[in-house]
Amino acid sequence: MDVQERKPQRKTRGKPNAVDIHVGNRVRQRRTLMGLSQERLASALDLTFQQVQKYERGANRIGAGRLYQLARALDVPVNFFFDEMDDGQKSATNGVAEDSPNPYQADTMTQRETLLLVRAYYAIPDPAVRRRMLDLMRSMGDGLPREDI
Repeated sequence: MDVQERKPQRKTRGKPNAVDIHVGNRVRQRRTLMGLSQERLASALDLTFQQVQKYERGANRIGAGRLYQLARALDVPVNFFFDEMDDGQKSATNGVAEDSPNPYQADTMTQRETLLLVRAYYAIPDPAVRRRMLDLMRSMGDGLPREDI
């Protein structure tokens, strides 16, 4: 193949797109809240767990058909993956996410520890016990405001 005949390199090579990262975070968030491993989700989609990892990191884009399959496997509407996307992410659909040094863990609500804590909290069947746990966690935090939920 002649040098002039080579295909131009993809423009998306390098850092993931902000929207891809957001969608991947939403996939990881829902999967974790459902208690699914990457392996189980991959199996349901007939993929490898490595492919699910790449989707969750935003390293690989999720096509429309695969997004539909993910929505069905995770029991959410397709628009769930785009919910809570801020204006910066919406306007950066062709750009690269450079807002933070580590865009994968920029939001504490998408961290695995947070998601596991939420799952454990809602697994407590007694609302009074859940409330006491919330009060305990607030008392251990650094001056978190006490808000009525």
